[in-house]
Amino acid sequence: MKTIVKAAALVLAPMTAIALTAVPAAAQTKSGIAVVDLEEAVAKSSAFTTAMTQMQTTYKPQLDQINSRRTAIETDLKSKNDALQAAYKAAGNKSTPALETQFQQLQQAQQSGQAELQRLTQPVALARAYVEQQIVDKLDDALKAATAKTKAEVVLKKAATESFASGADITPAVITELNALVPSVGITPPAGWQPGGRQGAAPAAAAPATPAQAPKSR
Repeated sequence: MKTIVKAAALVLAPMTAIALTAVPAAAQTKSGIAVVDLEEAVAKSSAFTTAMTQMQTTYKPQLDQINSRRTAIETDLKSKNDALQAAYKAAGNKSTPALETQFQQLQQAQQSGQAELQRLTQPVALARAYVEQQIVDKLDDALKAATAKTKAEVVLKKAATESFASGADITPAVITELNALVPSVGITPPAGWQPGGRQGAAPAAAAPATPAQAPKSR
């Protein structure tokens, strides 16, 4: 059985602002049952979209460095992977000690590149988490206010609902409340801040990348 070895892609999507859409005034639900997408509410809030735009400027040097290193790492991994594929084919699609060594070197390069990208992205990821938490801290209040104003008696997660009328979605109402409660947020975390409000806590260790499968003999 022929095994094709592929280097895992290290893809880091650059931070982009989410378009702010017009949010209609809260309307009363007819059935008393409503649905909501809280993640969408946070992402489309004025504070979040403004913060993402600000981060594009404030963290531009870091984002440029991340994109540059990502491209270089992906190019290097592709070169190593192509060389391994060629050597594997030349060996009659059979594993050899030399191929095992070559594969291990590819794995090490992959893991090293991933670790470097994680280190480079940490300041940007931390800033984004700080932005999100400032908004999420007011999310419960926003949901309660939207529920009361729309006179919803039961609120379900939109993603877990098979079908619903457009008027049952109170996500726009939650966005309106968030905009009033959190008109703006900071994008620079205080010293020692960690997601969840833990001051000075050590960041959790990143899970190791799942290694690719080594070439096997027929």
